[in-house]
Amino acid sequence: MLYFKTAGESHGKCLIAIIEGFPAGVFIDEEFINKELKRRQGGLGRGGRMQIEEDRVEILSGVRKNITLGSPICLMVKNSDYTINELHAVTKPRPGHADLPGIIKYGQEDARNILERASARETATRVAVGAVVKILLSRFGIDVFGYVKGIGGINSDKIIKDMDIAKKNREISQVYCIDQDIERDIIEKIKQTAEKGDSLGGVIEVIAHGLPVGLGNHTQWDLKLDARLAHAVMSVQAIKGVELGLGFLVSNKFGSEVHDEIFYNQSSQDKSLTGGFQRYTNNAGGIEGGISNGEPIVVRAYMKPIPTLIKPLRSVNLLTKEPITASYERSDVCAVPAASVVCESMVAFEIGRALLEKFGGDSIDEVKRNYDGYISTIRR
Repeated sequence: MLYFKTAGESHGKCLIAIIEGFPAGVFIDEEFINKELKRRQGGLGRGGRMQIEEDRVEILSGVRKNITLGSPICLMVKNSDYTINELHAVTKPRPGHADLPGIIKYGQEDARNILERASARETATRVAVGAVVKILLSRFGIDVFGYVKGIGGINSDKIIKDMDIAKKNREISQVYCIDQDIERDIIEKIKQTAEKGDSLGGVIEVIAHGLPVGLGNHTQWDLKLDARLAHAVMSVQAIKGVELGLGFLVSNKFGSEVHDEIFYNQSSQDKSLTGGFQRYTNNAGGIEGGISNGEPIVVRAYMKPIPTLIKPLRSVNLLTKEPITASYERSDVCAVPAASVVCESMVAFEIGRALLEKFGGDSIDEVKRNYDGYISTIRR
């Protein structure tokens, strides 16, 4: 089974990720991973930490001459700001952060021992892992695209009709948005929020194209692909809601307005990943009964504003129990663009995991044979 774990603290020596279950024989482009890491560091609204770090991956194991060996892959991202032992104690917990529940859980007096690991700095390694899995998915024609749908209540209702244009718009956008009509308003709101010493959240959408029917499973609760995607995306720091397809809107509609009718086109039987079956709508977001149905998978994530504020909220001193204002740690005004890269990576990983469960093998050639055989069966 494809699996990964991360280790490291925000201001520690480095961040580490170990990937297990990755097939042998896949060419790993290190520069692609570094480009993904750079994307995570970008976007208007990022804080001073991003001026210090220049994230680059170092592959420590599992790869020889850029080819995966089938053994565990170890990825390292070094921290330039390695000051964990010199940093002051934190005794003024921030509302919305892991500070207070963490110190109570672990019996600590210094929230620094909690926040260093709870920090979203950890997501640098998740993006590196996601980049490795995207390389695998590309061998099967699967593409995962994440972008910012809205920030601070300024949301786009634009539907993507041309993915190439959407990608170009995202690349030139300061906030990783594809809707140029709302970008100026979002930028202005971020600037105004920075002046007020506050923070902003937003909405992220991730779309995966090129999946065959049959990833995920209906037979057990923890095998359902939609549940697994929701878990993966919800694990990203500051994400408070996840939906697929129409998502929360389905509760306000009739069944006749929600479900995607099924049609058959014999002329596409030998070309499509669905054997000729097709839909004209995708309200299900590409998943029915926990199984991918061949339509694009659409995942939406709702991110809360960053809890570290320049003008802190009220809190209580951990030692004296007296009322105070919360601590301020160097932070972002808006990290929604960066989080879109992380959510994209987590969706890619979970799809990669489901792909290898369905077509698993020790080498990429074996996985490809299994995949090709299955697609041939569908088309027959």
